[in-house]
Amino acid sequence: MPTLFRIPRPHGVTPATAKQQMLKQLVCSNAPEQALRYHGYTLIAGVDEVGRGALFGPVVAAAVILPEKVGVLARMGLTDSKQLDRAQREKLDRKVRSLALAYAIAEVDAETIDRINIYQASRLAMRLAVEQLTPAPDHLILDAMLIDHPCAQTKLYYGDALCLSIAAASVIAKVHRDAMMREYDALHPEYGLAAHKGYATPEHRRALTQHGPTALHRRSFAPVAALDPEAVLDTKLESGDLFFDDLELTAI
Repeated sequence: MPTLFRIPRPHGVTPATAKQQMLKQLVCSNAPEQALRYHGYTLIAGVDEVGRGALFGPVVAAAVILPEKVGVLARMGLTDSKQLDRAQREKLDRKVRSLALAYAIAEVDAETIDRINIYQASRLAMRLAVEQLTPAPDHLILDAMLIDHPCAQTKLYYGDALCLSIAAASVIAKVHRDAMMREYDALHPEYGLAAHKGYATPEHRRALTQHGPTALHRRSFAPVAALDPEAVLDTKLESGDLFFDDLELTAI
């Protein structure tokens, strides 16, 4: 099927870099929330996760209900946490927490990620965060996915770069998880977790090859699984993903 349009990518620019440049052009505002308020919703929670692609540690989600007046956050440059440096994120984290009507954070550990897969673990973390909110929201805005929750929901692509509520959740979750990684770095200094936050950087891959994975590494992720193929088999056996029919059992 032909594409309707294509945004040209400058020569020599990687797709990842081109995407980051595109995201920086987006304007993060409360327009999605205002549209929902027009339809009668009042307690709108932005929901996002961080750490989905990491090899180590939990996936973390946050849910945030902001007040209607959030101009100060827009003026402070609130947007997708990946577009901000540590100082900006931590300053915005404090401001969001002080302004929010409610916020909550939830974690899903590596063992659960290996058992149910990272997509489902991300959805679970989001749901757990939403369930902690008091007051309860009457509408959720999520970054590119929906969750198993009875509340009305809107899925917004590039939501963390377009919607202040999702961006707020992104920042809170990122600051929380980064702090966790610095704590884990003190326990496992050989992996450099404080620098790469558990992601698959060359430094992290070299450390995995040299020292092997810890109990907090995600055994179902390819760079970790490659170091311990039997661990993947164990994970499949525990999750029930590996099974035989009667004919195969007879042959065995």
